[in-house]
Amino acid sequence: MDINELQAYGYLFATVVLVVLTYSYIYHLYTKKKDVTGTDYEDYSNMALKDDIGDAPVKPISKEKDK
Repeated sequence: MDINELQAYGYLFATVVLVVLTYSYIYHLYTKKKDVTGTDYEDYSNMALKDDIGDAPVKPISKEKDK
């Protein structure tokens, strides 16, 4: 086994590990949409798309002050 073959196996191993880590991170993002407090931040991603003055707010605005 020479150095070129060792480099090829190392490259293949690193590629497989990075692919597995990337897909596991994407899976984690789509399964855990809410954080510990229960806030779903995916709703906030629509703020950039729906930013006209007549659009509905992301969170409803209460008329009463919180005590």
